[in-house]
Amino acid sequence: MNYLTYSYLLTPLHTGASAQAGNMMGIARESFNELPYLPSSSLRGKIRSVLEAKYPDEAGKFLGEKIKDEKQPTEGEVWLADATLLLFPVASFSHHYLWITCPLWLSRWNRWLKNDQLETLIQQWRTLLNNNTKKAIASVPGKQIYLQGAILSNNESNQEIETIPDHAACWDCFKEIPDGNGVLELKDKLVVLSNQDCASLVETGLQREVRIALKDNEKTASDGSFRSEEAIPSETVLFFPWGLKPNKDQKRTENVRKYLDQILNDRLQFGGLEGLGRGWTENKTVKVNSGEVNSTEENA
Repeated sequence: MNYLTYSYLLTPLHTGASAQAGNMMGIARESFNELPYLPSSSLRGKIRSVLEAKYPDEAGKFLGEKIKDEKQPTEGEVWLADATLLLFPVASFSHHYLWITCPLWLSRWNRWLKNDQLETLIQQWRTLLNNNTKKAIASVPGKQIYLQGAILSNNESNQEIETIPDHAACWDCFKEIPDGNGVLELKDKLVVLSNQDCASLVETGLQREVRIALKDNEKTASDGSFRSEEAIPSETVLFFPWGLKPNKDQKRTENVRKYLDQILNDRLQFGGLEGLGRGWTENKTVKVNSGEVNSTEENA
């Protein structure tokens, strides 16, 4: 049985990079496109700590036992994949802020949904954007859209924007995504861009902060105290697929399975810098089965 969990960022997420350059505390990025993501190891580690706190005996059997007392690790009953981008917030002079996505992110998403109508729509959008027929496909009202300095026009002389109709297949699929307590307004604030344009706006839209430690009793910086930190901004939506392996004795982990469904439909904190409130997410999990999506809450 496979599932899809949506994670809506309530606060910025610092995932931690495998390597750091200079004084930059970077974030985890995919190797071939440099897009930020939340590694499955971080997801698994957080979920393990929550499950072990409540059901320590069952958690090890469910997720796999660690190397302990010279015993070999064991295979678990669940697999978890990386959490990748689906919707990313960007500043807009004309509309305050908007969410962007692209055919790459949508196609990755639909690998698991297997929605034929959505697949056809994504292919249409990909063709329009790749052929430069349109600069964007959007649900945003108005004749102009500002995206962090870029201007997209949709007047009679320069029609760069294709409008997303109300009956488009994407809207039913988007209904399953947490709305951040009413903040997510895709019907008025969604912009689909080319893969390249989307990646460029993500890079400029990451949250970056400079931290300086001061010397005791002085207002001067300590040696080597200056550093910069990156984070995925709040209001971003990520998703990660996961599943339960077949042919396992479910009775021995019955409690932890039910608890996993509960925590993946609640708020969780991922990544580093937890003391600064980073990484709080609102989560919702849906079951993926032969192209049909059903809430685990409705099918429990």
